[in-house]
Amino acid sequence: MDMWMKLALIVHVLVALAIIALVLLQHGKGADMGSGFGGGSSSSLFGATGSANFLSRATAVLATVFFISSLGLAYLATNKPKASGGVMDAVKTEPAKAVPAASSAAEKPVESAPAKPKDVPN
Repeated sequence: MDMWMKLALIVHVLVALAIIALVLLQHGKGADMGSGFGGGSSSSLFGATGSANFLSRATAVLATVFFISSLGLAYLATNKPKASGGVMDAVKTEPAKAVPAASSAAEKPVESAPAKPKDVPN
């Protein structure tokens, strides 16, 4: 992995952990017991909207950073840098080595039978 891929992966994991922590810290809209049965201010379907506190805004910012880092990781993973040069540079220019043929009796040189020692004259 190159340096940019490692950096993007570290940022991605840290942002994911921060989003998990922020979501767990937030107070849910339906957390009150009476809001489930029509009590409280139920003027809209999901409760009153309009005021966003620090935790909800930070979650939205981190979600945006998480989305951008996901796209960045996908881009870095699919676009590998290519070696410089043309198409013909990729072709191997080394000559192919000849494959040795299987050894057989026909290819071996025929050795003549050893000469018999001549009788030494008396």
